[in-house]
Amino acid sequence: MVVATSPAMTLARDADGNLANRADWTKEIAVQLAMEEGITELTDRHWLVITYMKEQFEAKGDAPSIRKLTKESGVETKELYALFPKGPAKKAAKIAGLPKPKGCI
Repeated sequence: MVVATSPAMTLARDADGNLANRADWTKEIAVQLAMEEGITELTDRHWLVITYMKEQFEAKGDAPSIRKLTKESGVETKELYALFPKGPAKKAAKIAGLPKPKGCI
């Protein structure tokens, strides 16, 4: 359960609900953001995707799309949807403290 006084609840957000300042991100904040998205536990597979997204953002200036995630992260599409239901790229970017990927609706 996310408590209303949790640090993630008080951080500045953009119009999509993603962190406005990437420097605010910590692993603890990621856990709280995941809980907001209905993900109660971040497993090693979640962290693999989150780390990949952060690395790609640093290298290219944008979070990867679902297609790129599937091709390059080592996590297949079906598993991505199991890890991050109803919008893996969008949810993973949010939990990683990144803006919504440009290709996401």
